[in-house]
Amino acid sequence: MAGRIFFVAGAAVGYVLGARAGRRRYDQIKSAADRVWNDRNVQKGVNEVVGTVQGFVKEKAPEVQDAVVGQAKKVAAKVKRTDDGEPSPSI
Repeated sequence: MAGRIFFVAGAAVGYVLGARAGRRRYDQIKSAADRVWNDRNVQKGVNEVVGTVQGFVKEKAPEVQDAVVGQAKKVAAKVKRTDDGEPSPSI
């Protein structure tokens, strides 16, 4: 309950401060954020992280594929129909 109260209070304070600051302050904050994001060092760090994540995904993709195929085969076996055309009771 306390978490909800803090959330609502924080949202209210943010709304009031945002409304008072207006569009000009929003544009200042956005401009500063754009300068930081477009900084060469920030972009270098982002590219390093992206490269690391891509390498991890390429490394783990075969394992994930094998796991998914294995589970799909198990599910297919469970829904295999019996001789009388009814689904097996193990569903």
